[in-house]
Amino acid sequence: MFRFEEPSYLYLLFLVPLLVVFYLYSNYRKRKAIREFGDPALMKQLMPGVSKYRPDVKFTLLVIAIGLFSVLLARPQFGSKLETVKRKGVEVIIALDISNSMLAQDIQPNRLEKAKRLISRLVDGMENDKIGVIVFAGDAYTQLPITSDYISAKMFLETITPELISKQGTAIGAAINLAARSFTPQEGVGKAIIVITDGENHEGDALEASKAAAAKGIQVNVLGIGMPEGAPIPIQGTNDFRRDREGNVVVTRLNETMCQEIARDGKGLYVRVDNTNSAQRAIEQEINKMSKSDIESKVYTEFNEQFQSVAWIILLLLLAELLILECRNPLFRNIHLFSNKK
Repeated sequence: MFRFEEPSYLYLLFLVPLLVVFYLYSNYRKRKAIREFGDPALMKQLMPGVSKYRPDVKFTLLVIAIGLFSVLLARPQFGSKLETVKRKGVEVIIALDISNSMLAQDIQPNRLEKAKRLISRLVDGMENDKIGVIVFAGDAYTQLPITSDYISAKMFLETITPELISKQGTAIGAAINLAARSFTPQEGVGKAIIVITDGENHEGDALEASKAAAAKGIQVNVLGIGMPEGAPIPIQGTNDFRRDREGNVVVTRLNETMCQEIARDGKGLYVRVDNTNSAQRAIEQEINKMSKSDIESKVYTEFNEQFQSVAWIILLLLLAELLILECRNPLFRNIHLFSNKK
């Protein structure tokens, strides 16, 4: 496994395009100055020792060295020992509704962003648990297979938008069925599904799916997000709202009754998500009540530093940049002239 011990130093790579732009601009100014001074062809004859390409080669070597230096500071490492580690924890799969109705702003900043922030805080509170993420609208898809890699979980979370699924709807039943199939086959470990939805436009099989999951020992919790009085659905990139065929503004409302019934049949907890953090605390308490068992995870326990190789490459690049002269080597030019005279 490859990783960076200090990945924040990789932000220094943003200097590379800035240096390239600055270098190109400098060359443009230099060529412009030469054209103003005289005819470029004549100027070239007056400066036979000036190389056209060597400055570009030197700059390229220097930029590569700078980029590799940021990699060096980030401390690249390779995992050298893979071990199976047992830790006490539970397995949680989050089924997140990403239908267009989740863009309503009755919960600030909107339902979807509030849900993503809630999930992020849940992940922050995990230690030995495993987590997976499923997104659904008219269909349900696995966004993140169940894992104990919390960094990846938060990275995948940032990429979630309603555009991930083109088919609209709220297929809660399909999401629960997919989540129930996504747990590890390990027995004795507490398993829970957390459905985060406004409950609108359900396909009708959510209750059956919730009962089937509970029969397998999987608890189905529901976080209802939104307000019963509802809110219009903004159209992204505009100041308008979604409208029906008659031109009326569509108002999306939390279907709290449906959410409560799904949680009841799934032998889980229902909590409404509002503009506070009470829902997060409630679901964390529910997860902590679950039976924790030894969860097996394969992790790298030893990492070998690889910065030495990067340092040698940087040294060679800088040495090459130092040895390459911007002008043609006068020694070689004299040899060439001497051979022509003969």
